[in-house]
Amino acid sequence: MNNLSKRAILGFIRLQLLLALLLFLPAWSLRFWEAWLYWMLVFVSVLFIMLYFLKHNPTLIERRMEVGPGAEPEKSQKIIQAIAGVLSCAMFVVARFDHRFRWSSVSASVVLTADAFVVLALLIVFRVFQENSYTASTVQVEANQPVISTGPYAWIRHPMYAGSVLGFLATPFALGSLRAFLPAILLCGVVVVRLLDEEEYLSENLIGYAAYCRKVRYRLIPYLW
Repeated sequence: MNNLSKRAILGFIRLQLLLALLLFLPAWSLRFWEAWLYWMLVFVSVLFIMLYFLKHNPTLIERRMEVGPGAEPEKSQKIIQAIAGVLSCAMFVVARFDHRFRWSSVSASVVLTADAFVVLALLIVFRVFQENSYTASTVQVEANQPVISTGPYAWIRHPMYAGSVLGFLATPFALGSLRAFLPAILLCGVVVVRLLDEEEYLSENLIGYAAYCRKVRYRLIPYLW
């Protein structure tokens, strides 16, 4: 096992342990089938994505190893990422307290449908990674980086953010919580702010991006915005 694989696997383990703590600790119980199902789906999906690209495109994994506010080169993105991190944690914590204190209830059919949308969101991210190996965790432009306009990028300019938004909106329902929908909505708002700030950066630093924006009109939702 090479150094990149070790780092990626350790990062995956840390991420899954953090998710488990956020899912179960605030609820103060392991008797929570919605959380177990959600965790299992995310665990399997993210593991598959990581192993697939470690084999087929390790450079992509390398680009995505540095995450969080501290890794962002731009000050505006540091702030945006910090807020996004807080809201992400809040979404899971609120969902767990919701379960613990029975503030709201969601039917099993809605939970399972939401889980399907979570998997769909991860499939969208997987497809984006296949199309664009320059998809880093931070907003940056590398030397000789091309503008990607094929695959999902032919429809919208930010397909990975579209997948992320879908996942964020589905997560509260997948966890059986209506109260967690508020931080999820706020988190989607932060994604939009990050997207707009990123577009300004790319227009200034990535050759051909402004022309691509004129060609592909929609940022996040086809035929809408």
